[in-house]
Amino acid sequence: MRTSRTARSSRVARPARLLAATGVALAALALTACDNGMGTRDEGSAGGSTSTSQTTGTSGTTTGGSTTDKASSKTGTGTGTSTSGGTGTGTGTSGGTGSDAGKNSPNAGTKDPSDPANRVTCNGSNTTVTAQPVSRPINHMLITVKNTGSKFCDLYYNPTVRFGEAQSAPRVIEESQPQAVVTLAPGESGYAGVLLSSADGSGGEGLTEKKVVIYFQGRQPGSDAGSPASPALPAKGVYVDNSVAVTYWQSSVEDALLY
Repeated sequence: MRTSRTARSSRVARPARLLAATGVALAALALTACDNGMGTRDEGSAGGSTSTSQTTGTSGTTTGGSTTDKASSKTGTGTGTSTSGGTGTGTGTSGGTGSDAGKNSPNAGTKDPSDPANRVTCNGSNTTVTAQPVSRPINHMLITVKNTGSKFCDLYYNPTVRFGEAQSAPRVIEESQPQAVVTLAPGESGYAGVLLSSADGSGGEGLTEKKVVIYFQGRQPGSDAGSPASPALPAKGVYVDNSVAVTYWQSSVEDALLY
């Protein structure tokens, strides 16, 4: 009888040990699943919603330095901004300003003399005029006209000179005609020479004049260019005889006193 009870007890104990071993195996399997790096997975809800994650990177601003375009003398300054997101994409903007440093002009501040809007005819209203006798050559007087206006002015042909109460103007020395019209930029001067009397007395009896009026001509010979000038003569006056003559307008003193 003892043997029969012992065998029965042994058969009851085997299933219990089997269950215990199974439980240990399941626990080890669970621990292995947790340690494989996957973690617990969300299989999703019954409504089919999805889970979205977004990572936003930091934004930064970069400022470019100034650059100079040597060919056009322009300076620009640019600013760029970049923003990176979780996917690594970014956007950038840049802007700049530039200015001309200067113009292609031979003389800064001087207007183009070929533009008709910048040219006028010289006369007594836009010039200052002086008339002074010179020591060499003898019996000569130098007329100087200085452009005091803001535009270029043209001296056409020759000055028309009237001494005192004379009704006629002196003859013109034709060989003194220049190759081109004398043009004065603002501040520049032009010149004309006057032969007052002959050195050998061939000019006949003359007289001393204390007044002179200088008239300017326009584009057409003999036309009136506007206001005349009345420069002061020396207090003792100047001696004038019948040989009195005047040159064309010249660009230099030397050319004006050459005849």
